[in-house]
Amino acid sequence: MARAEPRHFSLLRDFKVADFLTLANGVCGMGAVLAFLSYCSDGNSTAFWVGTGLLPLALLFDVLDGRVARLRHESSAMGRELDSLADVVSFGVAPAVMGFAVGLRASLDLVCLVMFVACGIGRLARYNVTAEKLSEARGKVTYFEGFPIPSSLMLVVLLAALMAASPAPALVLGVWDLGPLALHPLALVFVLLGAGMISKTLRIPKP
Repeated sequence: MARAEPRHFSLLRDFKVADFLTLANGVCGMGAVLAFLSYCSDGNSTAFWVGTGLLPLALLFDVLDGRVARLRHESSAMGRELDSLADVVSFGVAPAVMGFAVGLRASLDLVCLVMFVACGIGRLARYNVTAEKLSEARGKVTYFEGFPIPSSLMLVVLLAALMAASPAPALVLGVWDLGPLALHPLALVFVLLGAGMISKTLRIPKP
C-alpha cells in the first residue's frame, strides 16, 4: 500500500498574501494580551506600553490585508473568516485585557469586559453574514451596521492617556460600592462601545 505523502504546513501553502497580513494582525493582538498580562504579573510598565503599541500595529495590518486582497483579487470567504478571528483577538480580547491591566478588576468590571468581548464577537458574526448579502445585492458593502470592532482603539487611546496621567487609571471616576459588588464607572465605557457595535440603527460609511 502506497504511503500518503505528508503535507506539512498545507494550510499555510493555501494562504494568500493578504492572509499572512491578517495573521500578523492576530499575532500583534496576542502579543498585546501577553504584554498586558506580564504587566499585571510584575508591574513592569514597559510591558504595558509594548502591548499598547502593538494594537495600532494590528490595525495597520487589518487595513493592509483588505487593500492587498482587493488589489490582488484574492478576496475569499476564508480570508473574511480569518480576518474576523484575528479582529476578535486584537480589538476585542486585547482591549478588555488592557482594561483589566489598568485596574478594572472589580466584580462588575469583569462583567462589563466580558460583555464588551461578547458584543465584538456578535458584531463580527453579523457582519460576515450581512456583508455577503449586501455584496451580492450591490457588488460592494458600502456601510457598517454599528461601530466596526477596530473602533475599540478609542478605548486603547483613552486607557493609555489615563495610564500616562495617573498611577491608578481605574479610579479616575471613582468606584461604586453596590452591596457585595463593586463597579468602576470607567468600565461602563466598554459597555457603551459594545452596545454601539451591535446597534442596527448606527450606519457607518465603509471606505
